Amino acid sequence: MLVLKPEEMRQLDQLAIKKLGIPGAVLMENAGVQVVQAVEKLLGELRGKRATILVGKGNNGGDGLVVARHLLNRGMEVKTLLLAAPEEIRGDARLNLEILHNLGYKVHYAGQPSSLNTVKVALLYTDIIIDAIYGTGFQGSVPEYVGQVINLVNDSGKPIVAVDIPSGVEGASGHVHGPAIKATATVTMAYPKVGLVVEPGASFCGQLLVADISIPTVLEKEVIARRQLLQGELVASWLPRRAAEGHKGTYGKVVVVAGSRNMSGAAVLATLGALHGGAGLVEVIVPRSLQDRVAVAVPAALTRGAEETPSGTLAEAALEEITAGLAGAQAVVIGPGLGQEEETGRLFRQVLERIGCPTVIDADGLNYLAAAGEKLQLPPGTILTPHPGEMARLTGLTTAEVQKDRLAAVERAWRNWQAVIVLKGARTLIAAGENCYYFNPTGNPGMATGGSGDVLAGLIGALLAQGLSPEQAAAAGAWLHGRAGDLAREEMGELALTALDVVNYLRKVSREIWQLGGSKL
Repeated sequence: MLVLKPEEMRQLDQLAIKKLGIPGAVLMENAGVQVVQAVEKLLGELRGKRATILVGKGNNGGDGLVVARHLLNRGMEVKTLLLAAPEEIRGDARLNLEILHNLGYKVHYAGQPSSLNTVKVALLYTDIIIDAIYGTGFQGSVPEYVGQVINLVNDSGKPIVAVDIPSGVEGASGHVHGPAIKATATVTMAYPKVGLVVEPGASFCGQLLVADISIPTVLEKEVIARRQLLQGELVASWLPRRAAEGHKGTYGKVVVVAGSRNMSGAAVLATLGALHGGAGLVEVIVPRSLQDRVAVAVPAALTRGAEETPSGTLAEAALEEITAGLAGAQAVVIGPGLGQEEETGRLFRQVLERIGCPTVIDADGLNYLAAAGEKLQLPPGTILTPHPGEMARLTGLTTAEVQKDRLAAVERAWRNWQAVIVLKGARTLIAAGENCYYFNPTGNPGMATGGSGDVLAGLIGALLAQGLSPEQAAAAGAWLHGRAGDLAREEMGELALTALDVVNYLRKVSREIWQLGGSKL
């Protein structure tokens, strides 16, 4: 599903109005009706229940006025509080305000601090609150009085439906600079906006509902951006169907270069991710002292032991053994658990020069990469999978700066390294080209556990080996990985969830994808 910036949404609105002749009032009417349907899903039967609608001066407020009319028609007791001067209401919003006046319905002006008690009473005696104060074009922080109103709304304990975007959240960035509505559900119009799918804005949305307001999809070609909110249907469309006559060679070989004396689990988990991601053959190369241990842990994979340093990391002398293992590989995963020995770093750089297929660089591999500098030549089709700390080292930012603007950080990393970037964490972000981003809605805090990223690296490697492009493999891997974690949470909660649970629940994700029309993983 396409993700738009506010100015792109305005562009589509204007094209629908001026080029296709769809009146703006029709779009506003459709938006209001969609919000009413969301209210009905939350409350059930509406007749006899009470709603409070907070209305601003723009088109977002106009949507709220449409909502008021339709809720009145459904038999609700509706109190509409206008947080702007009546003379500030213009255009289609003004039309809907006049319609309410013509119906004899009173809209209450509550735009001054002296009206705060009016707001308090309305919120006390209501069953639901509709936030139609600010739209997606909002920037900065809300005025002090509006902030007080927002705090009352958030403290009310009542369900809150935000119209298009929670007020106080910037639609272009997801930044929040002060009080912002903490919605139960957000009904956004036509397409998700960037500020709704990146943090911190995404955390204010509650359930995100994308409403069809009759903007024809033919207009999508007018938008240059290639931003997508990942969905199961899209991921399923990328995965190859498995042929009845297929064999292990059909589905590609993944080579995993990973592990050290104290981190053998990283090699095991990356290998399990590749196996459960559908690779036909997985070979894992580890320090020689770990080979037997890894072979027992992952009997479905080939294991290869290579020369190691005294501290148990891969040594420079392992280069020829690793090169032999790379033969016939369709994808390589390198980095999990390699350790931080200087000699292993030199080996890492030499191995990169010998890889001739798409490669996932993760964990310690990213640290070696950051230390080597941007001039290092990467294999074709490279995917980098940093967590925020690793991203900071790759970009020269601080971790706090990365987290403050994850979209800017992932764009910076893509420009620096010219590789597909997977920025892990809440709302994993993928950058795959100029203005080309994927926003992943799957995943949960239970997945913040050691080894989870190793599983993801192996899973992406498996998708590469099966023929997905680096862009598709990175995006699909993030979605599948997060979905497995979500299924695990549904059955066992977040507290006890481990990376092995993510591996095991990939089986259930495989079934879901199969039912959506994709391949069995």
